[in-house]
Amino acid sequence: MRLLYTLAWWLALPLVLARLWLRGRQEPGYRQHWGERLGFYGRLPTTATDTIWLHAVSVGETRAAEPLIDALLAAWPRCRIVLTHMTPTGRATGKALFAKHGARLVQSYLPYDTGAMPARFIRHFAPRICILMETEVWPNLIHQCNRYKVPVVLANARLSQRSLGKAQRLGKLIADAARGITLVAAQTQDDADRVRQLGVQDVVVTGSIKFDVVVPEAALATGAALRAAIGARPVLLCASTREGEEQLILDAYIRASLPAHALLLIVPRHPQRFDEVEKLIAAHGLAVQRRSGLAQDDTVAAGTQVLLGDSMGEMFAYYAACDCAFVGGSLLPLGGQNLIEPAALGKPVLIGPHTFNFALVTEQAIAAGGAALVADADALMAQASALLQDTARLSSMGQKALAFANQHRGATPRTIAAIQPLLR
Repeated sequence: MRLLYTLAWWLALPLVLARLWLRGRQEPGYRQHWGERLGFYGRLPTTATDTIWLHAVSVGETRAAEPLIDALLAAWPRCRIVLTHMTPTGRATGKALFAKHGARLVQSYLPYDTGAMPARFIRHFAPRICILMETEVWPNLIHQCNRYKVPVVLANARLSQRSLGKAQRLGKLIADAARGITLVAAQTQDDADRVRQLGVQDVVVTGSIKFDVVVPEAALATGAALRAAIGARPVLLCASTREGEEQLILDAYIRASLPAHALLLIVPRHPQRFDEVEKLIAAHGLAVQRRSGLAQDDTVAAGTQVLLGDSMGEMFAYYAACDCAFVGGSLLPLGGQNLIEPAALGKPVLIGPHTFNFALVTEQAIAAGGAALVADADALMAQASALLQDTARLSSMGQKALAFANQHRGATPRTIAAIQPLLR
């Protein structure tokens, strides 16, 4: 089965590279570092004796990995980390987050899963361990790690019932890959049970590392400056929105009776959609400003109805600047996004009905009183309007969100303890 998978990769490679080039028209980062994606690398700095390889696909996984990376470098002071990504936005986020570590952290794209390319990566970087964040299972990569005796860890692992079903339909290919995983550190007991059904032998429950995120002081300062630019107006943030959701949100916003002068702040999840979303806002007849157009001492115009968050690496700042946050990817059946970040900043969280990627944490946040479920975009606007006009309820819900986030900290040291025997 794996041989057929490998053949399919090689046959598809010209199309994969063509798609990469086309995506580069909107995101130039996709046209850079192609050699890394094909398993070719330059000279590696010799600043450490041991290498830990950690893979974080894109922005969310990279930000989630921050506490773990900091802890790994602190626990093993002679090691370096090779941090791999699949997307330019993930790489840019990693560069911004981990510049503080200097030469102890090297970034690269993950090579395509052809077999030969992961093998070249392993021979070049000689990692002592491979740590994959969340749900990444690459059959050839895992096979080559087993071949070169590199332990494979799936950290902060989550596996929905839907994803389990998809994996099981792939049969022996995924079953063999799962058996090649040395250790899984799962977010919840349900995740652990589903991972075991794939055939992984060693599974521990550590909790979600995302609860251990430390909000940077610089992000809080940026958020305070943005809030000063907005002024005293109530702010509803719609964060990490996905294609199709902005249309629903804007339609509902026009129908809704939000407090006078309330500002709608929309931050699309994917940067290539910034221009598209700006045109959509304008097509609704709404006055829009872009975050990127605000100079240091500028203010958001009093007549602006929608502020478009079109900057990278400022999500914490957007959460800090708002009064109430809706977490996108949940109005449509896309599985939702991480609600821990707004909760960690003490912001009331609203979330749509489609949260299967974060089912348990969503249920827990709602049970704790820090989040509320909305059935659709109209319900979102109704809930937001009620909250923004009730300062006591807004404050109480924010405090409960913060207490919920603080209560679940501690996954990082548990993950380090689980990994430690593999790095002796």
